[in-house]
Amino acid sequence: MGHEAIPSLFQMYQSFPQNQVAKPTTSQSYSTQLHFVNNQASSAPYHIRENATLTALQQHVLFWDRNGDGIITPPDIYTGFRSLGFSIPYSIAGLLINFFFSYPTRLAYSYFPDPLFRIYIPSIHKAKHGSDTGIYSSDGHFRPNLFEELFDKFDASGTGGLGVNELFALLSKDRVAADPAGWSFAFMEWGTTWLLLQRGGKVWKQDLKQAYDGSLFYRIRDDREREHGWRQGYGMRDFWRSLRSDGTWKDSIKKSL
Repeated sequence: MGHEAIPSLFQMYQSFPQNQVAKPTTSQSYSTQLHFVNNQASSAPYHIRENATLTALQQHVLFWDRNGDGIITPPDIYTGFRSLGFSIPYSIAGLLINFFFSYPTRLAYSYFPDPLFRIYIPSIHKAKHGSDTGIYSSDGHFRPNLFEELFDKFDASGTGGLGVNELFALLSKDRVAADPAGWSFAFMEWGTTWLLLQRGGKVWKQDLKQAYDGSLFYRIRDDREREHGWRQGYGMRDFWRSLRSDGTWKDSIKKSL
């Protein structure tokens, strides 16, 4: 299982979109038409590639595959976060994703770690961690019943959105014993989700569903390129504005609960 065997396993990406990727075999399979990044064509911010079936988890991370080779490099992670509007320090911190998740995805091809900390999309399901919602199955398929159940349990207001307190309750429910790594990853993932998506202090159901299948990231990138921009999320401007108007960032957060 050496490095030389890896390219042949990426034929589905090398021939994409002409050849169809193998379809999921479980009854919970979930697929959408893919929005695929094309950095070379400024006239086409993204393409809709038909006849390519990936798992929802593969679609979720596909935005960061900048050249369509099935591999996500550290520069891909940085560039992707910047295109979503994250600051330079936050985007640099995002490189921890490669540090922690490269080796699990590498195990599909070799026991030796990737010296470049690349993430392999076909085996991204191997990077699933504990203390998560279970909305992605062990094979990376979307489980719509668990997604609906999440809002049934934690959307106390019935508005279709989850506030900070409800997200902390969700994290507490999912936390399993002796899994500090899973606790940490779940906290970082939901924290990043809130920073990116919050509107009126809540993460809304439709936005979250699009985050699970990855289409949301293209929507945000495209909105940022338009005049009106992306009008959701919580950034440094909001932080400093809250210091001026509310006194402390904690007061600003409390207003969103």
